[in-house]
Amino acid sequence: MRNFKLPSLTSKKRIKFSLKFGVFLILILFSSSCVKHPQLLYFRSQSEFVPLQNHEIVNQIRVRIQPDDLLFIQVKSLDQETADPFNLFSAGSGLQMSAQINPTLQGYLVDSDGNIDFPVLGRLNVAAKTVEEAKAVLSQKLSAYLKDPVIIMRFVNFRLTVLGEVNTPRTISVPGERITILEAIGQAGDLTAYSNREKIMVIREQNSKREFGYVNIHSPEVFQSPYFYLQQNDIVYVEPIAAKTADVRDPISEILPLVSGAISIAALLIAFIK
Repeated sequence: MRNFKLPSLTSKKRIKFSLKFGVFLILILFSSSCVKHPQLLYFRSQSEFVPLQNHEIVNQIRVRIQPDDLLFIQVKSLDQETADPFNLFSAGSGLQMSAQINPTLQGYLVDSDGNIDFPVLGRLNVAAKTVEEAKAVLSQKLSAYLKDPVIIMRFVNFRLTVLGEVNTPRTISVPGERITILEAIGQAGDLTAYSNREKIMVIREQNSKREFGYVNIHSPEVFQSPYFYLQQNDIVYVEPIAAKTADVRDPISEILPLVSGAISIAALLIAFIK
């Protein structure tokens, strides 16, 4: 029985074969970790966003007071001495100056029933009210004691957290009452190349319930989402895309066995076809 032999290849053909085989292996190794340009875009098809011009904003949230919120409240009047009993610290005192620098020192903590203990007036219920609504209630009660009182009220602990595939995961303090998910991502250092821009989770707690929502910033519907405007204590989580796995793993430990195996296979093939 005759031994079967493959026709021998010239040196030039063997070199070409080895090069092609090497390129094929490189493509296999790195194609899975490739992030394509459309994935990196915030608003992928900008023509889809054009019809949104001049649309009325109907999903803007009026932040409402919840249990465990901390409120800064200060009462002012033309006769400040008559207003001092309604403040935690009297005007001009060292304690008040310290409180102005650090408002948490002069904060009113909302209890589990939605109440605050206010000087002279006693317990006031402010749960589920906006700051303007709570100021109106307080102003009405103060009218029996003060003429034209001025009430300064704001959230002290309006915070939210951004986690996941952002460059600087962090907890953000919001000085006002309005922040969008895009602003929060910007303050967290922007999205990384490996973020899933089509599935950003918002975890929200309100009315003693927890809810989960998703935002897709590739879609024009992002601006109509109830999660576009964030609330106090929201958690924004940006999940990674599949290509992130190549970045997380140790490149040396992952690639070396593959390269070693590829070299061995190439050597066997070359030896076989000689």
